[in-house]
Amino acid sequence: MRTILLAAALLTTPAAALAQTVADPNPAHVKPGTYQVESTHTRILFAVSHMGFTTWYGNFTGATGTLSLNPAKLADTKFTITIPADSVSTTNTVLDKELNSPEWFDTAKYPTITFKSEKVQRTGQDTAKVTGELTFHGVTKPETLAVTFNAGGINPITKQYTIGFNATGTLMRSAFNQSTYVPLIGDKVTLIISAAFVQ
Repeated sequence: MRTILLAAALLTTPAAALAQTVADPNPAHVKPGTYQVESTHTRILFAVSHMGFTTWYGNFTGATGTLSLNPAKLADTKFTITIPADSVSTTNTVLDKELNSPEWFDTAKYPTITFKSEKVQRTGQDTAKVTGELTFHGVTKPETLAVTFNAGGINPITKQYTIGFNATGTLMRSAFNQSTYVPLIGDKVTLIISAAFVQ
């Protein structure tokens, strides 16, 4: 129903009005303050080699968390993200059930995946390197993300001030005591994150 209402709103909103709410890609214009993860449009994807023949993809949804951001003092940025581990989806329900099992993610025992930033370093006008602590499968390890700012502005549908980022990173799943079928199924996991935050 929500999707239908959003589509109807887009169809009935004058094009001129939508044009005035185009997201601003200039990070210097971002409003400082505290933000919340906008769960509906935040997704954490992962990619792993499947026997060397193909790359297998999956994703997590339902993330929550907070971001404290001041573009003028980017190094002071802090954020924490929590992901429900059982939200894992690969479009294959049988595999999803396996990934939730004790043989893989054991989501009944380890229900969440968390990332807590510790250092943010600007690397370009709209990019930064973020280091922090990733907790997955009961293990906490340092993780580095390459983050790119997408845009900020008023969402024309929700009317909320929104900012968005893309981020990438890699990890070795065996470092998190998750080595099922390594090396048949790749040890190296690529992370692809698209995150939205609302103020």
